[in-house]
Amino acid sequence: MFEEFMGIPAHPLILHAAVVFVPLLALLAIGYAFIPPIRPHTRWVLGLLALGAPVAALFAKLSGDAFFARLRDAGAVTPDFMPKLEAHQQFGNLTLYATAGLAVVTLALVWFVAPRAAATTAGGVGSSRALTLSLQVLSLVAGGLALYYVIRTGDSGAKAVWTGQ
Repeated sequence: MFEEFMGIPAHPLILHAAVVFVPLLALLAIGYAFIPPIRPHTRWVLGLLALGAPVAALFAKLSGDAFFARLRDAGAVTPDFMPKLEAHQQFGNLTLYATAGLAVVTLALVWFVAPRAAATTAGGVGSSRALTLSLQVLSLVAGGLALYYVIRTGDSGAKAVWTGQ
């Protein structure tokens, strides 16, 4: 399922969703955590990104695993190049884990740190200052990790494809 799309390896096509959605999720989650005026305008988008970015990262990982297995089984990868692809694969795994963690923190942000208007109404979820501060720190750490790993994964993959490093 994740190996080809219309005769083209699926991984180079699918990975672009993760390359867009993971950094967007990280930056928007950090913005939501630290800039209260944007909360009412970005709440639903952020919730949808928190659901979609991990799926995009998972599909990129699965398509990459299928592509790697295909190349390895066909003998298209030399033994000295194998560690570079395995390192790229490990970065992809870490990107998936970091994105899943960020998604959990983001969903907690959206649920517990309500927009200013909803927090002041009787029906608003509201949040304590300690909870908000904890989620702000977690979103900064999780967002930073997700950004770091998506960049390292992309860099290692691009170097493997374009320069053989």
